[in-house]
Amino acid sequence: MFKLPFPNNTSFYYSKYDCDYFERPWHFHKEFELVYIVKSTGTKFIGNQVQPFEDGDLTLIGADIPHLFRNDEVYYDTNNRNQASSIFIHFNPSFLGNSFFEIPEFIKIRKLLHDASLGLQIEGATKKSVVSIMIAMETQDAAQKIMSLLQILDTLSKGKEVQPILNLPFVGKSSHDAEKVNKVFNYIMLNYTREIYLKEIADQLHMSTAAFSRYFKTHTAKTFSDYVTEIRINHACKLLIEKNYTVSEIGFMCGFENRANFYRHFKKQIGKVPKEYASRYGL
Repeated sequence: MFKLPFPNNTSFYYSKYDCDYFERPWHFHKEFELVYIVKSTGTKFIGNQVQPFEDGDLTLIGADIPHLFRNDEVYYDTNNRNQASSIFIHFNPSFLGNSFFEIPEFIKIRKLLHDASLGLQIEGATKKSVVSIMIAMETQDAAQKIMSLLQILDTLSKGKEVQPILNLPFVGKSSHDAEKVNKVFNYIMLNYTREIYLKEIADQLHMSTAAFSRYFKTHTAKTFSDYVTEIRINHACKLLIEKNYTVSEIGFMCGFENRANFYRHFKKQIGKVPKEYASRYGL
């Protein structure tokens, strides 16, 4: 479990973070985390789910859910002029006392904190309201920040555009394995555009293929193959929206050996074939 560096004499942690790229590895902690991506693009790993993120992404991550925000490869280029920026709040549900949220008036907030065990994606007017509060908190004193956090929780608990990320609760197994898991994720992100053989990544961790398969599924609740496919499909979604490539070209660029295989996996994960998905964005 990751130990957060809380400042002295604070009940929760608020920070604005500017950097070349997000450095924190795959990790989990007891504290809830509300993270707003001010500026940056990449892939976020929340529990056993993989999703793209971009400017404006707002996520509430419950206690002990492993997570990682990994930037697109361009951010790691030494000549990169992009910058990553985020605002995040870490808090424990008992930051105002063990029974504070047990009173009847906070029934909706209690439900919100329970639902956060699935991770929550926040969109629309709810996101707009929460982000404006988070930005204002930067210049507030300690007491004002507490009031603002309560206002955020109240807004989220009443919001209609708050959706779960996970299908089932997913709790981190052991922080001692964070280095290995990060190594796997980094290897996937660098190589998903080609076929990745199980043995090559198992060799990276000095494990047999059978041992690695068991290890990976224990920590992600998915097979290695399924995880790689999800990353490929997420990248394909980006290309369908952002780039002027044919569907076949995008399939090959994302590591699929043929068009039929690409369509099959895309439909299974997204619920639509690539052309239907692209049409949603006027493409």
